[in-house]
Amino acid sequence: MSTNYYELLGVDRSASPEQIKRAYRRLAKELHPDVNPDPGAEARFKEVSKAYETLSDPDRRARYDQFGTDDPSAGGFGPGFGGGLDDLLGMFMDGFGFNQGRGPGGRGRTGPPRGPDLETRVDLAFEEAVFGVERDVTVRTLVTCGDCSGSGAAEGSTVTACHDCGGSGQVRRARPSILGQMVSVTPCTRCGGSGELIPSPCTGCRGEGRVQADRTFTVVVPAGVDAGTTLRLGGRGAVGQRGGAAGDLYVHIAVAPHEYLRRDGSNLYHRLPLTFAQAALGVSLTYPTLDGDEEIEVPRGTQTGAVLRLRGKGVPSVQGRGRGDLLIELTVETPEDLDDEQEQLLRRLAELRGEPVADAGRGFFARLRSAIR
Repeated sequence: MSTNYYELLGVDRSASPEQIKRAYRRLAKELHPDVNPDPGAEARFKEVSKAYETLSDPDRRARYDQFGTDDPSAGGFGPGFGGGLDDLLGMFMDGFGFNQGRGPGGRGRTGPPRGPDLETRVDLAFEEAVFGVERDVTVRTLVTCGDCSGSGAAEGSTVTACHDCGGSGQVRRARPSILGQMVSVTPCTRCGGSGELIPSPCTGCRGEGRVQADRTFTVVVPAGVDAGTTLRLGGRGAVGQRGGAAGDLYVHIAVAPHEYLRRDGSNLYHRLPLTFAQAALGVSLTYPTLDGDEEIEVPRGTQTGAVLRLRGKGVPSVQGRGRGDLLIELTVETPEDLDDEQEQLLRRLAELRGEPVADAGRGFFARLRSAIR
């Protein structure tokens, strides 16, 4: 029993294209294999994608509404039947399990070849990769010819079964050997393995059943993806010849670097500089996380290398299982270019703490200058 695409997406048959698109986006977010670890989610995601692919294309939707399928070859010629030696040999091969799943006598036609896969790239800002985003991508692809509905035959003509292979798309040859009769099965060269011939090809597609066109697809990028991730959109590639299934669309993710954050898995890292006084006396700071400003407390006497951990402020897991942390490594900066008053205060502090320091103006370079004079 075939799946009802409207029921699968949860919309009425009178649903508008925008309603269908919204329903697909909602289900894609819920069922995407990168987000939903349920073993059955991927299969359902493929079904939902197939339904959206059909109902979002006006021609394919009209064909689906009329025939209950978007297969252009529906109602066409089935596999041919030829009696005699081939069928006897097929029965013999069936007995040993060599033709399982191929129809009676193993003469099931191979059908039109699957279309090629396509690739594209999506550039994301750092925040978009962390929190997820929806992006529309446009690709140049091969789509079903509207003039012939993908059959490849001109209007008013029909597709006929290949007489060389009887519509099976395969040619069997038997030859004797020391082990008895050996059977070789090869694709039919006349019909290219499709089992069909087109006496009057469609002028719009020259018998291919497909034409070039630009197509725009919505890519649901799940939260937590990283640079180098590749998302697969099943059935969004180019369609095959004369009703062949569509390939897949592979979307490669590129992520721009952040101004001050570095990512490692689900955690974020930042080296935050502190002044000598802030590290010694402590300080309250307003820190800009990806979720908004956060108040952090730097304790008195903080040393370089100390780490503050903000839990749950990192990157969400693509499986939807919590978030990583934001780790802030503190570094104490030594003051430079002190004026006279600042230097005197530091010398007084060193004196009170009993810490030896260089005499004023008597550093290495000062002594060197005196020696030169």
